[in-house]
Amino acid sequence: MLTQAENERFTRVGPGTPAGELLRRYWHPVAPVAELTEEAPTRHVRLLGEDLVLFRDRSGHAGLVQDHCPHRGASLLYGRVEERGISCAYHGWLFDTAGNCLETPAEPAGSMFHLTVKARAYPVEEMAGLYWAYLGPTPAPVIPRYDVWAREGGVFKIDVYPRLDCNWLQAMENSVDPAHLQILHQDSNGRRSDNTTRGNTDSVANFDFYEVPYGIIKRRTYKNGRVDEHPIIFPNTLRVGNVAQIRVPEDDTHTNIFFVRFVPQEFEEASVRLGRAVPSVRYVEPFKQPAVALHPQAHFRMDLTLGQDHMAWETQGPIADRSVERLATTDRGIVMLREVLRRELAKVERGEDPLGVRRDAEHPLIDTHLNESLEEMGERGYAGLIELLPEAAVLEDLALAR
Repeated sequence: MLTQAENERFTRVGPGTPAGELLRRYWHPVAPVAELTEEAPTRHVRLLGEDLVLFRDRSGHAGLVQDHCPHRGASLLYGRVEERGISCAYHGWLFDTAGNCLETPAEPAGSMFHLTVKARAYPVEEMAGLYWAYLGPTPAPVIPRYDVWAREGGVFKIDVYPRLDCNWLQAMENSVDPAHLQILHQDSNGRRSDNTTRGNTDSVANFDFYEVPYGIIKRRTYKNGRVDEHPIIFPNTLRVGNVAQIRVPEDDTHTNIFFVRFVPQEFEEASVRLGRAVPSVRYVEPFKQPAVALHPQAHFRMDLTLGQDHMAWETQGPIADRSVERLATTDRGIVMLREVLRRELAKVERGEDPLGVRRDAEHPLIDTHLNESLEEMGERGYAGLIELLPEAAVLEDLALAR
């Protein structure tokens, strides 16, 4: 268990908090590139406790600025996008993607007042069909070139999942919890267990965890000899098969989830020929009803693998109270993740770069053994990889690889 003080240290993500400062050392996806269009060039973004506006100016440059205009506080979400930036709809103050104020139209001719005004702004980059933002100190590092979102020879598909109404760490601790697969997901993919308490636990020989240069590997060995290994890319990503599951904190009690799915080019071409291709961006329906309700008012979809996960994560509470938990032997991965988190928080407080931060734009592709996963999934008849099945089937198939 953790003390209340350490639980706060690990979970709070606002500016100036320990975890918030750690997470600000990384790039985070905030929206699919396809969401900004000429007709809708702005989008509200809540990230790490800050309300921001993502926009694309008419010169094609993307920016991320504070939601409230520095003048009188009106939202820049309703601003007019121009060649040089975004102009506040209230009084026309114009800001570029760096937050510089370029014009204050109602001021006297020749006024230099605009030079004294600055909006809070953050750098934005495109990768794998997503806009990514960096909220940390400059100079900004590069977006690490992990194989699952930077590999060539294929296409990237984006799944935007319903907002998770709880803290980001609850989803991440689930990623190093191998025991839940055989219990929580025991009925996934048409499987049935004779003993619903034990589920499929007896099929597993052992669990193991070990650190790698970018995070933690979760290893599950079955009694039939089959081995699953899944990388946790620190601080907030799980790679399963051909998918990177990226958990992005909106604030302390809400988390956005993006799936980046790498599809080899030959499989994408085959899916097009078969008429089974799906859009590059797909929006998943909520896993609970009402969609905005919290436990116990919410009813979760327990027929879907990720619906089961969302139930387990959200019903721990908006922020899980780890001071009253009782960890067991299968929770070794959770203990390891917390040790890594504790160590990396201390690095940031010493002014050092935390785990996985890259500053060399030309660094080699980072191998998370994506090739091996693609080969294994193909050998096991993972048709969803080739044909990108409808959502329910994709979710159930993902359970096989978790």
